[in-house]
Amino acid sequence: MADNKAGSFLKMIRHAQRGRLKVYLGYCAGVGKTYQMLLEGQRLREQGIDVVAGLVETHGRADTARMVGGLEVIPRLRQEYRGITVEEMDVDAIIARKPHVALIDEMAHTNVPGSRNAKRFEDIQDLRAVGIHVITTMNVQHLESLYNTIEKTVRVKVRERIPDSVLAEADQIVNVDLATDDLQQRLKDGKVYPQSRVETALGNFFITRNLEQLRELTLREIASQIDLRRREPDADDAAAAPDQVMVCLSSNGPNSEMLLRYASRLAGRLNRNWYAVYVQTPGEAPTVIDAGLQRVLAGTLTLAKQLGAMVFTYKGEDVADTILRFAREYRVGHIVIGSPRQLSFRQKLLGGKTIVQRLTETADGITVVVFDTRAGKKTTEPRAAEEHSLDVPGMDAPALGAVPTLGGLIAPQRIMIWRQAPAKLEIIRGLVRLASAEHGIAADDILAAVLARENQGSTFFNEAVAFPHARIEGIAAPVIALGITKQGVADVHTDKPIECVFLILTPASDANAHVQILGLAAEAARNRHLVQMLAAAQSPDEAMAMIKDCELLQADKTA
Repeated sequence: MADNKAGSFLKMIRHAQRGRLKVYLGYCAGVGKTYQMLLEGQRLREQGIDVVAGLVETHGRADTARMVGGLEVIPRLRQEYRGITVEEMDVDAIIARKPHVALIDEMAHTNVPGSRNAKRFEDIQDLRAVGIHVITTMNVQHLESLYNTIEKTVRVKVRERIPDSVLAEADQIVNVDLATDDLQQRLKDGKVYPQSRVETALGNFFITRNLEQLRELTLREIASQIDLRRREPDADDAAAAPDQVMVCLSSNGPNSEMLLRYASRLAGRLNRNWYAVYVQTPGEAPTVIDAGLQRVLAGTLTLAKQLGAMVFTYKGEDVADTILRFAREYRVGHIVIGSPRQLSFRQKLLGGKTIVQRLTETADGITVVVFDTRAGKKTTEPRAAEEHSLDVPGMDAPALGAVPTLGGLIAPQRIMIWRQAPAKLEIIRGLVRLASAEHGIAADDILAAVLARENQGSTFFNEAVAFPHARIEGIAAPVIALGITKQGVADVHTDKPIECVFLILTPASDANAHVQILGLAAEAARNRHLVQMLAAAQSPDEAMAMIKDCELLQADKTA
């Protein structure tokens, strides 16, 4: 994955249908990412590959500008924003040109409002969707999950960030490394910034301590990405170990974003699915908390989804009990939670306990990680409040015999398309009818089980995709029914309309299958290309073909 030879990427693009992605990753401006990207572009061009410069930022560097020579450059799109003319990448022009490979600098760039997409990485996803291979660049500090680490170690707030999943989707990642002394010398020589900016840069961001820390973070990220690929779980491993990660959120908890970023990194290290769970107590019902707090909560849950979590809301009066019920149902091995509120003297006198205390006393077999989220406190590494064996009692259900796929669990006869916006109950009822036909179980019984789960907390929160689900007595194998809505869901209001609804039913006796199938659905939801294709499907057969094609491309990528 970290091979920087043009030949290996050349082999990939010659056999691929969907566009491949190669990322030149660096620790700082000036290490040579753009130069290396252009060098590979020139090599590919010499080998007869149709390469264009979709967008290249030379920043006035003569050596970099010379490397553009001989490459076809796609003219930039000029847009007016607040009276200023701004130039952005012309995605439509690149798609119309349809090159084999596009070189696109600075993947984390934020586009001017009114552009085709909000972020450049989304532009890249659109290009790959039509079969254009992309070679791009980025610095490690732009990863969303590293925001707090960068702020703490380098004392810089990074405004332009991308979800970690974008980098994880790359077919190749190349570490563009340079000794910190050499980078500082390049800066002094005027090869990074104009001489007028050199002294300020050397005295601020480009100090040795900052560069060494960023360089170390980059090396760690490369190692983590390699390890992630190496440890792709097989069926037995995925089903046997209850290592899913769960992060507990509240409507007004301080530093919730920091908590989410830590959970994201932990889940990445374990190579497991992870869940962001908000327990809504009667005191936090939408009719009770104010609009400002609701917006903060919605923003937190949206960030959780962007970081790759499956987002769930649960209703419950007893927060600790609700957390543990969720953890056992979804085979959670690690619970991440913020600092507990301090009990009053009276509560302590009456034997009261914090949520963390109750969790650590009763979470047999589950690791509870307490993250210091106290407002105004310097955040330190989380500590494990209690750590037990990961062999959780009552969670040793039989493993699935083979790794399941969406294509193997969905069939055209279990796909329904709504041209007008249906109500939530209409969608669930229709999908239950399709799913129950194969099992000989009364649709009303399945509907009652699914609605009971929805009453605990709606699964229709996730942007664009929803996952109503239930474990059902009497069915022998998992089954999925898919609903596609052309106009969203009439009585569900989200920032992005619900376009796809995956109804997931699994045997009540098989907790492994339940978690595994939910993981498949979560992966599908993160696949922006697949969701867009399904939303555009005009028939069940067409939607089924899109799912199969997407899985074939994924299999080709990992082969």
